[in-house]
Amino acid sequence: MVEVLIESDLKDVKLIKRGKVRDVYELDDYLLIVTTDRISAFDVVLPNGIPGKGNVLTRISIFWFNHMKDIIENHIIATDVKNYPKILHKYKDMLEGRSMLVRKAKPLPIECIVRGYLSGSGWKEYNEKGTVCGIKLPAGLVESSRIDEPIFTPSTKAEQGHDINISFNETKKIVGNSVAERARDIALNVYKRARSIAEKKGIIIADTKMEIGSYNNELILIDELLTPDSSRFWSIKDYKPGRGQDSFDKQIVRDYLLTLDWDMKYPGPKLPDDIVRKMAERYREILKILTK
Repeated sequence: MVEVLIESDLKDVKLIKRGKVRDVYELDDYLLIVTTDRISAFDVVLPNGIPGKGNVLTRISIFWFNHMKDIIENHIIATDVKNYPKILHKYKDMLEGRSMLVRKAKPLPIECIVRGYLSGSGWKEYNEKGTVCGIKLPAGLVESSRIDEPIFTPSTKAEQGHDINISFNETKKIVGNSVAERARDIALNVYKRARSIAEKKGIIIADTKMEIGSYNNELILIDELLTPDSSRFWSIKDYKPGRGQDSFDKQIVRDYLLTLDWDMKYPGPKLPDDIVRKMAERYREILKILTK
């Protein structure tokens, strides 16, 4: 079994954030992002992680960042520890394959979400109102229907609890007209490129959430990109509109947790070995499919 990294420990480097999955360190003008094997569900980080998860998420992000360079620059400076500042070299075993040295960008205070299929909260709203984030969609769509022209459906960025879907007009009020329009165009173009690439490999990208930040007064992609933690990936051969789809994401974990008598609050329950094994296999599978 691969060793699981729950928390990185770089004793002589300044830790500035420990998120649900990523630990972020500050090194002068740079940031070091370490993707751990932590897994969260229902906004709760669970006690045990998924072996190899951090490596998979990092490799998938790097794959997509490289494919989008002609659309939009990203924050990556280096991904090989030998090209990191010398202070980090002694942590090679911990950092190799699961970290990125990146530019210190200022994240936009919104989540940039694109939907190409009707699922999750989008399907719920459409079922009630015929809209998604206030955007009117054609009548007669069913759960998991393809949205031929993908839609930009931003949300607030909550430090705790759930993000809240907002309209594009509300987005403009938060970040300004020009930034909102530029972020929308970036997100849609990135999604369309990714959707085309993935479909050739037998994968549907139903929707995705990406982070955009400002660096030297330019918008760039930051954080992670088009991973199973930020996107819904479905198999084309198993896809059937009118129902929920089996997804290459954390649904295995969510389904297990829903069988428990748990109030969805800290501390979360420990995952059994068989669920951990299935989840690790699922992450490795989508990595292999996308990057082959």
